Amino acid sequence: MRLLLAEDDRKVADFVSRGLRAERFAVDLAYDGQSACDFAMSYSYDVIILDLMLPVLSGTEVLKRIRRQLPEVPVLVLTAKDDTATKVENFEAGADDYLTKPFAFAELAVRVKALLRRGPVVRSSVLRVADLELDRLSQQVRRAGTRIDLTGKEYALLEYLMSHTGRVLSRTMIIEHVWDESFEGLTNIVDVYVRHLRAKVDDPFPVKLIRTVRGVGYSLGEATA
Repeated sequence: MRLLLAEDDRKVADFVSRGLRAERFAVDLAYDGQSACDFAMSYSYDVIILDLMLPVLSGTEVLKRIRRQLPEVPVLVLTAKDDTATKVENFEAGADDYLTKPFAFAELAVRVKALLRRGPVVRSSVLRVADLELDRLSQQVRRAGTRIDLTGKEYALLEYLMSHTGRVLSRTMIIEHVWDESFEGLTNIVDVYVRHLRAKVDDPFPVKLIRTVRGVGYSLGEATA
């Protein structure tokens, strides 16, 4: 899953982003309000984490702009401003959750996962395709009842494919969602990770679920007649 973190304090941004990546999230960083808006309007995010005291545009203004264009994306406000009036203002502007600094990373991670369970669309914590099962909460993968151990990027790639069952995903789409930055010119990294994933998810089983669409990208789903 892909998150946007808008935070101008680079030490805090580094601490939070490292923690989230350890939790197997892809994270984009924005250090000012305008960059946060640009990222939000250019890419698809599962959750946006938003500081309020951003340069260029305030976090509250960013939140209002996001809500006008992206009413369904969950937004978690992360800020040192803990007065009731500011909380009310930002909840009214469309915040889904509000966490004040200083904070424990464990609480932030739990709140992010809670937002993922709630939306932006009707979302099950468990994805299933044929006998392949991925549990977003425990981050466990099983096929035909057998647990499959995946690396962080393998898990993120499989989750993205399973979230779009039957849809052909280009290498560029996969890179933009699974990786933290553009790997322009290095789209073969997707091919490498698909090979790793196939070796664990497909090769030991008679029915193959990951399909190559030559010249386009990859798709995951049951074969059709």
